Amino acid sequence: MTLLQLKYIVKIVECGSMNEASHELYISQPALSSAVKELEKEMGIEIFTRSSQGIALTVDGAEFLTYARQILDQTELLEERYKHTKPRKQLCQVSTQHYMFSVEAFVKMMKEIDSDEYEFTIRETRTKDIINQVANMQSELGIIYTSEFNRNVIGKMLREKHLVFHPLFDARLHVFISRKNPLAAKRMVTMDDLKPYPFIQYDQGEEGSFYFAEEAVWPEYSPKQINVTDRATILNFIVGLNGYTVCTGIDNEDLNNEKIITIPLDTDRTMRLGWITNERANLSNAAELYLQKLREVIVEQGYTLIDNPAEESKKK
Repeated sequence: MTLLQLKYIVKIVECGSMNEASHELYISQPALSSAVKELEKEMGIEIFTRSSQGIALTVDGAEFLTYARQILDQTELLEERYKHTKPRKQLCQVSTQHYMFSVEAFVKMMKEIDSDEYEFTIRETRTKDIINQVANMQSELGIIYTSEFNRNVIGKMLREKHLVFHPLFDARLHVFISRKNPLAAKRMVTMDDLKPYPFIQYDQGEEGSFYFAEEAVWPEYSPKQINVTDRATILNFIVGLNGYTVCTGIDNEDLNNEKIITIPLDTDRTMRLGWITNERANLSNAAELYLQKLREVIVEQGYTLIDNPAEESKKK
């Protein structure tokens, strides 16, 4: 086993494909593949599964990746101490459901990073993709919600993939609607009130189910339904088509408050927002800073944190 082989493994995971990694490493794909296979043979494990759809980390591979990164980080410290080399580029990758607060926290984190070089990624994507990306170490963190309806299914999937859900806060359900909507004057709306209007939801793909829906409730029957994949589209449809979607109720400067408002939904259901991580992973400094900013944004919006690291440290 060599440091070069460990760097190859980390780069492959960062790129998500053997082909792209070989380009960035300036070596041929057959040479890269051969180096990985030699390492797998030496360690007696399979690090990647290979298929027509590409590569993915195995359970052993995910654990091996954690140790590989620790070794490379320690090597970097030695080089910085004795060779005065330039520090490694700051890295952080987050996958999230379509929440404005998760993006706002990401922006705050980036503004505070003290580094001349960094490479950050935030993916607003489907629920199942978030879980798989964190499981495969493509992202350090995932931002999702659970509810009374989906908690058992989501929890089972997380356990099978060695992921841990860390709750952040509970939110009452709200709807986003246009200020020109006749319901905009109401202090609270019911699902019956919303029946005449298009229901807009985030598409979860062919393998999606109600358990992976980003909306914690939905109409029993909606004659007008629109599936979208991004946040900008859903906001435009709310204004342009007088539609609605179910959400946490948290807004920020990204929301056009002159055109869109949030109204509480008359229901006992709630959403528990939280972050998931691989139980074998150690978070980077950038990821830890992101979580700090995420908590700050949540508190600024008037919500009470479920997990409070500051309070926990006082107890210790």
